Amino acid sequence: MTRRILLVNGPNLNLLGTREPELYGTATLADVVALTTDAAASRGFELRAIQSNHEGVLIDAIHAAREDCAAIVINPGGLTHTSVSLRDALTGVALPFAEVHISDVYAREEFRHHSYLDDVAAVRVIGEGVSGYETAVRQLAALIP
Repeated sequence: MTRRILLVNGPNLNLLGTREPELYGTATLADVVALTTDAAASRGFELRAIQSNHEGVLIDAIHAAREDCAAIVINPGGLTHTSVSLRDALTGVALPFAEVHISDVYAREEFRHHSYLDDVAAVRVIGEGVSGYETAVRQLAALIP
């Protein structure tokens, strides 16, 4: 199998660095991609990154990943709490994936406590800020021969 990881960032994550810095910090999406690329490379993986505010675009990218990726790191943003379709795409491609959340969703509004992905994710990283992406890559890489 290809030693490539797909990095998926969902709705509103393009606003990192300016959106609610008290919750999400000041790192930008470009910073996240660079950090995750470096983490993947240090473990012998290439990284392909996508961000979209459109659920179908994310699902299409996940479907395509089964052709050339070994794993997926995903921060689904608000789709975490609403998207059965995203869950179905991730389980359908049968690749190990890590669910990442920059903020501690359990310290926020009640509706953020539910994740459609939590019981099917191989790895979950919550509340570590953007360094959680590196943690996710490290833990996923350990699962891949």
